[in-house]
Amino acid sequence: MTIQRAAKAGFCFGVKRAIELAEKAAGTGLTASLGPLIHNQQVVDYLAEKGLEVIHSVDEAKMGQQLVIRSHGVPPETYEEAKERGITIIDATCPYVQKAQRMAASSSANSFVIVVGDKSHPEVKGILGWAGSNALAIETLAEAEDLPYYPRITVLAQTTQQKSHFFTVVEELKKHTGELIVQNTICAATEERQASARELAEKVDLMIVVGGLSSSNTRKLGSICSGKTKTYCIETAEELLEIWFTDAKITGLTAGASTPDWIIEEVYKKMSEFMEKTQIQEAEESVVKTVSTVSDEENMMENFDKGLPKLYRGAIVKGTVVKITGDEVFVDIAWKSEGMIPFEELSATKVSNINDLVKIGDTISVMVMRVENQEGYPVLSRKRANEVEAKEQLAHLAESKEEVQAVVTEAVKGGLLVDLGMRGFVPASQVETGFVDNLEKYIGKTLRLRVIEYDEYKKKLVLSQKAILAEEQEGKKEKLLETLKEGDIVKGTVRRLADFGAFVDLGGIDGLLHISDMAFSRVKHPSEIVNVDDEVEVQILAIDTQKGRISLGLKQLKTNPWSAAAEKYAVGSIVHGKVVRIAPFGAFVELEDGIDALVHISQLADHRVMKVQDIVQVGQEITAKVIDFKPEDKKISLSIRELLTEASEASARQDLENQPEIPEVTIGEKIGNIPDTDVDTL
Repeated sequence: MTIQRAAKAGFCFGVKRAIELAEKAAGTGLTASLGPLIHNQQVVDYLAEKGLEVIHSVDEAKMGQQLVIRSHGVPPETYEEAKERGITIIDATCPYVQKAQRMAASSSANSFVIVVGDKSHPEVKGILGWAGSNALAIETLAEAEDLPYYPRITVLAQTTQQKSHFFTVVEELKKHTGELIVQNTICAATEERQASARELAEKVDLMIVVGGLSSSNTRKLGSICSGKTKTYCIETAEELLEIWFTDAKITGLTAGASTPDWIIEEVYKKMSEFMEKTQIQEAEESVVKTVSTVSDEENMMENFDKGLPKLYRGAIVKGTVVKITGDEVFVDIAWKSEGMIPFEELSATKVSNINDLVKIGDTISVMVMRVENQEGYPVLSRKRANEVEAKEQLAHLAESKEEVQAVVTEAVKGGLLVDLGMRGFVPASQVETGFVDNLEKYIGKTLRLRVIEYDEYKKKLVLSQKAILAEEQEGKKEKLLETLKEGDIVKGTVRRLADFGAFVDLGGIDGLLHISDMAFSRVKHPSEIVNVDDEVEVQILAIDTQKGRISLGLKQLKTNPWSAAAEKYAVGSIVHGKVVRIAPFGAFVELEDGIDALVHISQLADHRVMKVQDIVQVGQEITAKVIDFKPEDKKISLSIRELLTEASEASARQDLENQPEIPEVTIGEKIGNIPDTDVDTL
C-alpha cells in the first residue's frame, strides 16, 4: 500500500488567521469566541486550554471580555449589540466572507439577493444579515425552480460551495429575472482543495477525508471523493482502526479547511504504520513460502521500492533536516535515500548563511526537482515548495490588504528584497513615509508590509510599508488636530530641512517652521538655527484642519528686541555693531539679534564715497551715531559721517583752546615815540 496526499489540504488562510488572532487574544486576558471558532473539536479543545471560552450569544459575554468573531462572520446587528455593551471585538471574519458580506449589502439596495448555500450555516446567515430583508438563501436546484420572477437578481455563493452546483443554480435563475448579476464568491482555496481531492480520488483505491464532521467544507470534500472511489470521513487517527486497508494498493489522503496540520500528520503517520506492518507481514510470509535465492532478494527489494512513497517531479513532500554542509542541506523524506537541497534552492532571496534558514531537526516542505541525481539523491527545492504554499496566502493578503511582516534579506537598486515564500520587492519609495537615502541599513530588519501588487503567473510581488505607516500617521494626525489649538507651546523633532524652513514632527503630524519665524534676525538657511533630529520647543501659529497643515514659530517664544529698541537706540546715541550685508546704497549693521540698522552711502564718510566697499567690509565692527529711528517701520538709520564731523569739530575746538594767549600791544610800543614835526612834512 502507498499513500498519496492531496496537493491542497488542511487549514486555509482564513481559518489559520482566525486561530492566530484568537490564540493571541487569549494570551492577553479574558477572551471568548462567538460559537466554536472552527468546526473541529480538537482545535476548539486546544484553544480552550489556551483560555478561549466558547459562548453562543453576545449576552453571555462577561464584563471586560474580548469577543472573537469567527471566520464565518456575523450579521451587522451583532457588532451593534457588542458596541452597546462596550465589548471589544476581535474580527477574525475570513476576507472572502467579508467580501461576500459587502457585496450583499451593496446589492440589496437595487436588486433581490440570493445566496446559494446551506441555510443553517452561520456564514450564510451572516451574509443574509448584511443583505437585509430583500434576500433569501437556497440550497437546491429544486428551490431555484420554485422561485417567482424578480426584475433584478444578484446571486452569491457560500464560500465553500461546489462550483458546478453553484453555476447549475445560476443557469436556472436566468429564467426568473430580467437581469442576473453573478458574484462568484466561492473561496479560491476551497476550489483548489475540492479540485485537488477530486483529482486524487480518481487515481486511488481508497480515500480518507480528515476533518470535523460538522464542517460543511469537510462534508463537501467527502461527497466529491465518494463519487469517485470508496471514501471514509474521519475526525481523528483513532478512527482508522475501523477501516480495512487490505484491498487498497493506493490510498489517498485529504483534509478539510478546518483540519490542523498536526491532525493530518497524525493520520498520515498512523496510515504509514499500517502500511509498514502489512509489508512486514507480506515479507515474512514470502520468506516462509519461498527459498531464499538471489531472485527472491530482488523481488523483496522490488516490493520494498513499491512500498516507498511515490516521488515524481513537482511533488511537494515534508521532511526533516538531518545534515547541513557548506552548500547543501540533506533532508529525510522517508524515501530510500535522503534528499538534497542545493544552496540556491533554499530561499527566494539572497542568503549568506545556510544556518540562518534551517537547522538540523527542522521539518520543512520541499518540492522534488529530480527523483534521482547521479549520486542517487533526490534533488529538492525548499524555495519552490514555499512559493507554491505561499500562493494562497499571498492571494488572500492582496485581497484583504492585511499586514504581514518580513525580514529584509537584500538591498538592490531601487528597493529592498524580502522572502514571503515568493521573492517580494519593496520599492525605496514605499519603505518610509519620507525619503530614504540608505537602504543598506534595513538589511536584517523586520518590516511591516502590505501587498500592493501580486501577479501569481508573472511571479510579481510588490509590497509597501509606507502604506501602513501613512495610515497610522493619518490617524495620529486627525487625533492631534482635534487636540491642538493656536497659541499652544509644544515640543517636536526636526525631521527635514528645506530652503524655506524646517518640518517638525509633533508626534504624528508635521508642522512647518518657516524660515521667517525662526529668528528676529535675517536667516539665510534653516540650518543656521536648527538641524535634523534636533528637539525643539515651538509655538503653534495657525492650524488649517481641512488641509491638515500647522504653522509653527520659534522666534515667538523669545522677547522681541524691538520692544526695547526705542530706549536703547534713541536718536543721537552712539552705537556699536557689525556689518552683515552690503548693498549699492549702503551697509546694513547688526546692532543685536533681530535688529539691523542702515548706514547710507552718504553717511559712510566725510567725503564723497563712490563704492560702499571702499569704506567698510562685511564682518567689520563699526561705531556710528543714530540719526533716525522709525519704530513703526522697524528702521534705524546710522551715520559715521556725523561722528567724523563731530570729531573734527571737537578736535578743532581743542586745538583752538590749546593755542597760547597773545598779549595786547600798541603801535607806539612797537615803533617808539615820534618826534614833533610838521604834520604836512609827514
